[in-house]
Amino acid sequence: MDHRSGQKRAVEYLYPPVEPFDQRQIDMGDGHRIYVEQCGRPDGVPVLVLHGGPGGGCSPAMRRYFDPEVYRVILFDQRGCGRSRPTAAVAANSTWHLVSDIETIRELLGIDRFVLFGGSWGATLALIYAITHPDRVRHLVLRGVFLGTRSELDWFYGGGAGAFFPDLWARFVEPIPEAERGDMIGAYHRRLFSGNLLEEMRFARIWAQWENALASVSTEGAWHESPSDYARAFARLENHYFVNGCFLESDGWILQNRGRIEQIGATIVQGRYDMICPPAAAWRLAQGWRRCHLRMVGMAGHALSEPGISAGLVSVMNGLRPLMKDL
Repeated sequence: MDHRSGQKRAVEYLYPPVEPFDQRQIDMGDGHRIYVEQCGRPDGVPVLVLHGGPGGGCSPAMRRYFDPEVYRVILFDQRGCGRSRPTAAVAANSTWHLVSDIETIRELLGIDRFVLFGGSWGATLALIYAITHPDRVRHLVLRGVFLGTRSELDWFYGGGAGAFFPDLWARFVEPIPEAERGDMIGAYHRRLFSGNLLEEMRFARIWAQWENALASVSTEGAWHESPSDYARAFARLENHYFVNGCFLESDGWILQNRGRIEQIGATIVQGRYDMICPPAAAWRLAQGWRRCHLRMVGMAGHALSEPGISAGLVSVMNGLRPLMKDL
């Protein structure tokens, strides 16, 4: 769960714009082609950026959280979104396909271990990959933690966040008949996968608007339109993952398996007023994990582009520079 939302502006904390030195499409052999790019220092410390959503895709701004003289930054658009193809496709698209894609990228680029940098769903995916491949991870840098649990989904799609934004919640539920409102994820699933392209785009825009409106404390719940093609990919993929419980074997799977990664260092940058992924999840993840440091950012919400979030993440990556030789 994620997305782009627009004191000091966030962009003023970032490194200058940087262009990739490598861009490619990787054919995964099952109908999906994955867009991958690299920027920064070719022989630098590898960092893999995991975007949110699912379905959010990467943006050029995501390259700018890292010192280009130190880090080799790898970004990729996950299956079905961004510059990966086919767009909005859910066949052969699950959490475990994405974990396999990360391994394919790692091996293809000749990387032994990397730092994982992920927010929202990207934090979820970083944790799942680390649990399944702990020997491949040098450090975890997480933002807006989402653990993929039923209670988190119920909060955002069952009226919890709606208690703070009743006007926006009313706009989200209004297109759904009252008899179906007990399961908003399921109700939207039927419409996002109806086979009627116009209907899918209409409901996709509403799905994306609900999330984007709550992403930043500075937007005051502004209801922005997303481009139809982007909204359709974002909404279909997010809904597909959520209706399937993020493809995890049990509710609470990440915390149940946290012991596999407690030897890895982790830093969490969490907005205290995150309405999409409330801080309770980050708090639970960090409790008892000796090598995990939780930074709570006051007056910040969910979005990567919140000034306090951006400043915190750049500070974390700068602080890791002298440590990387020992990790």
